[in-house]
Amino acid sequence: MSAIGTQVTLVALQFVVLDLLAGSATEVGWVTSARWLPYLLFGLVVGALVDRARRRPTMIASDLVRFGVLGVLAVLGLSGTLDLPTLLVLVMVLGAAGLVNDAASMAFVPRLVPGSRLQHAHSRIDTSDAVAQVGGPALAGVLIRTLGAPVALLADAVSYLFSAAVAVSLRDVPDPSPARERARLSGDILEGLRWVYRTSGLAKVAIATHVWFVAQALLMVALVPFAVLGLELSAAQVGVALAVGGAGAVVGASVTTWVGRRLGTIGTIATCYVLSAVGALVVASAALAPAKWGAVGLVALGQALHGMAMGASNSHEMSFRQLLTPDHLQARTNTFLRSANRGVLVVMAPMAGVVADRLGFVVALAAAGVVFAVAAALLPKVRRSGSTSGRLEHD
Repeated sequence: MSAIGTQVTLVALQFVVLDLLAGSATEVGWVTSARWLPYLLFGLVVGALVDRARRRPTMIASDLVRFGVLGVLAVLGLSGTLDLPTLLVLVMVLGAAGLVNDAASMAFVPRLVPGSRLQHAHSRIDTSDAVAQVGGPALAGVLIRTLGAPVALLADAVSYLFSAAVAVSLRDVPDPSPARERARLSGDILEGLRWVYRTSGLAKVAIATHVWFVAQALLMVALVPFAVLGLELSAAQVGVALAVGGAGAVVGASVTTWVGRRLGTIGTIATCYVLSAVGALVVASAALAPAKWGAVGLVALGQALHGMAMGASNSHEMSFRQLLTPDHLQARTNTFLRSANRGVLVVMAPMAGVVADRLGFVVALAAAGVVFAVAAALLPKVRRSGSTSGRLEHD
């Protein structure tokens, strides 16, 4: 439910900028950057703190904060008193609550699911999120067209309230880790960083993923302004195109375990990165479409390919990371890597907006395709192991 609401907000915030505040791709880039800035500023600290805290109550509290922030945003938008600085501050608070929730919820999953079922569990989570990507943008398009973007934000606020209520019903799991002497917070942070980038074997995949997020920043900042300002598509048409991307994610998440048995973990991730590169280039080609619905079709196809890639790759990345990581480092590992990735978005999103406005949307989208391909090339080389699981070992 909250994932559906999140998809609504992703679209609605951009329409708030473009329509309500009469902004451009540059302003969309600043709002995108503000959403992920807390990951860059506070990710290391939050990861260490959540490893010390009870994870389920943290999930509940952060959902309630997001409910409140979106409610305030909606009220300001409906009253006509919202301006860009206020929007940026509230979006930053929303991002901070999301950072805390991500740290707690991702670290909670390995306590509920045995290691042998972890990849399959993440693929189910991804399928749920992918279904939200189908319904969320379409719902956003309808809400924005009929009731306005602020009301669409209210829908997401209610979804977080529902999410908190469901989290209350989850069984809490006691800390399975042996009692440890609590180090200084700075020591916990350094321990997590050393684990991620030196001793765990995650470094090469982590760096490739950081580069992937450079491409994602270009794509996510340029896409909606390209559709609205460049192709002159309506909110409903944009919603349809984005919903098709969600359908692709459903397909990707549904087949990811089967693909992983044949290509292995790293092979699956590399294939998905290449598929994202193709998807970005297909979206860029919509500028050449002779008719508006042809442009809608190309944007939708490109989004479907990119969505399929994300739906198929994420569960392998998450299970690869979590199977290597002991419980007492789970929140730090997940949050440090996620924070670094979102930090890339913070830095790149404003630059992507400038690229889109100065050089054109097509250039920004084509650049995204190239960088996705570079990310695939940076993944570690793989070789078949002798097992029947089809996993790939990496160097």
